[in-house]
Amino acid sequence: MAKSREKILLIENDPDISDVIARQALKPVGYQVKVVSDANQAIQEAVKLSPDLVILDLSLVGISGKDLLVGLHAQSPETPIIVLAEKDEENDVMQALRLGASDYLFSPLRETEVVAAVDRGLRQVRGANDRVQLDQRLKATNLELKQKVHELKTMLSIGKAVISVTDQRLLFDKIVEGAIHITTADIGWLLLRDEAKSSSYLLTSQHKLPRTWAKKVNQPLDDGISSLVALSGETLAIHGEPLQRFKISALGKAAIVVPIKAKDEVIGLLIMVRQKEKPFEKSEQSLLEAVGDYASISLVNARLFRALRQNAEGSRASEKRQNQILETLRSTLQEELKAALFSLNLLSENKLGELNKEQKQALITAQASLKRLSERTEKTLPSQPE
Repeated sequence: MAKSREKILLIENDPDISDVIARQALKPVGYQVKVVSDANQAIQEAVKLSPDLVILDLSLVGISGKDLLVGLHAQSPETPIIVLAEKDEENDVMQALRLGASDYLFSPLRETEVVAAVDRGLRQVRGANDRVQLDQRLKATNLELKQKVHELKTMLSIGKAVISVTDQRLLFDKIVEGAIHITTADIGWLLLRDEAKSSSYLLTSQHKLPRTWAKKVNQPLDDGISSLVALSGETLAIHGEPLQRFKISALGKAAIVVPIKAKDEVIGLLIMVRQKEKPFEKSEQSLLEAVGDYASISLVNARLFRALRQNAEGSRASEKRQNQILETLRSTLQEELKAALFSLNLLSENKLGELNKEQKQALITAQASLKRLSERTEKTLPSQPE
């Protein structure tokens, strides 16, 4: 701590001693010294000044220095007190040390002794202050570390949910809940673009919305500000008076809206609101945007899954139609071949008249060809199971 910022209260009714201590010894090395001459002034200045160190003459006029020492020590136990005494007042000094004094000086005073005693006393103060500051920094760091661990666990939980949860309704609830935790918001909700009407966004999940808004699940919800973010595609954090222009101000005094994108296309919006006027910080915005990315991954995966399922269903329907056509063709060919073979059989059995040798040979060849065609048709176009 710089000496120019350290304050010393000197309680001394002898002007010569005050001059030696304050003007000659302490002020030249940078200390701020306030001199008072009686107990009443001393008590008032101790409260007003909050000195880093007190120098007290035990031989004050009026109230005794020891009584004043007790009062000052009770008021501020951590403030070092140096007592001044004559060399024949050793017993008084010993008693003062037991009552709370940290050091002593005997008259006649030398400037170097005064400065040395003050430096010793203030080293104790500095050390104590350093320990307090270190403890405060450690507590702050520990609190920040716990918050980071909490945020990390929340992000990991959301990431696992995106991979493992197949019920999108449940997944969206987890995303909103996670966003509430990492931003310490009071209210939150998720809007997804209506695929039938791209300019409209439907309430998909919510946390602590008023009943009049909460009942609009799967319906368009206009909070007055999300539509602007949907157009800009940029995160908006807003609080205080600028927020009052929008309908969302009825829910709180600070809000943040994060767009959920697939490439450059806004497909959803994640909204968080605080009831107190505590702006959302940049770190919270970054975390919320990461949550939005998780939501985007989930939505894109769902789209791809629906597309694959539709393609699979289309393929099965196409295959079914093709099989029906082939079955119809097979049946038709078999019927036609049977009819042709029947007619040829009638000829070969002379039921339609006598054939000469050449006609019989041609008939036999035609029958064999039709039988081979029928067999190949049966193999190539097998009948389909019912």
